[in-house]
Amino acid sequence: MILIRAFEAALRVRPDHGFQLLSSGQEAVSVGVCAVLTEADQLLCSGRSIGPALARGLDPGAVMAELTGRTGGLNRGKAGRGHMAHPAAGFFGAHAVVGGNLAIAAGVALAFQAAKRPGAVVCLFGDGACGAGVLHETLNIAAIWQLPLVLVCDNNGISVSTPRDLVLAPRHLADLAAPFAMPAATIDGMDVLAVRDAMAAYIARARAGAGPAFLECLSERFSSHSTATTETRSQQAMATIRARCPIERLSAHLIAEGLLDTAQRATLETEVAGEVARALAFADSTPYPDAAEAMSDVV
Repeated sequence: MILIRAFEAALRVRPDHGFQLLSSGQEAVSVGVCAVLTEADQLLCSGRSIGPALARGLDPGAVMAELTGRTGGLNRGKAGRGHMAHPAAGFFGAHAVVGGNLAIAAGVALAFQAAKRPGAVVCLFGDGACGAGVLHETLNIAAIWQLPLVLVCDNNGISVSTPRDLVLAPRHLADLAAPFAMPAATIDGMDVLAVRDAMAAYIARARAGAGPAFLECLSERFSSHSTATTETRSQQAMATIRARCPIERLSAHLIAEGLLDTAQRATLETEVAGEVARALAFADSTPYPDAAEAMSDVV
């Protein structure tokens, strides 16, 4: 979580940061989910992809290069934040279209099932996608065919600048799974241990062939919707939101359990700063793609 926070902070101050959707405040969801994934599993995410990519274990240098459009990136700088992917590392990819990853995730899960592959598929999406019809279609198909799919809604409570309560009727978004007789839960997405434990149960179930599940993680977004948008929430609201920091929460828990002290926390931050510096240096050391390859990899 410290790596994700520091990585995004370093990217944001660069003049070439481009259009980004940041995960600051929502790190516990990505990290908790990825903590229980194995090499046999595949993760799909939304366009808010930096946190999930790093939590999945992708090389920070390759991620930074991709985000800044360099050839050293995961996809030679062509995919960027919205479409970067590395299936060989269990990261099937990001999808910039809201809800666009849902049906694809069902397809990947169907492929797993048909090939009798071990592992399961996890699809991470925002609350905004819950207003899309494709979610209900995906829930239906996943339930009928008992696909090895875990749908994880990272509900930060606001779609760009619209509070989710104004546009989505269910009391809990996990309730959307009820008509499909699918196991579902709503948990505190600011508690990385709670996310990990809930995911462990659902992913084990999917791997065992018992079918899909839906997990709603209630999180907080610490920044505006994107690097190109203005924050619409009040300073007072933001102070309350930031007080729920998942990094500080876990740190306090570990200190109370005698598993971490302030010196070790400082060491972690120093190590992360070095890793982020190396990622930046790697990105800057690789060139931009040549114009001649603009149409390569295009189907």
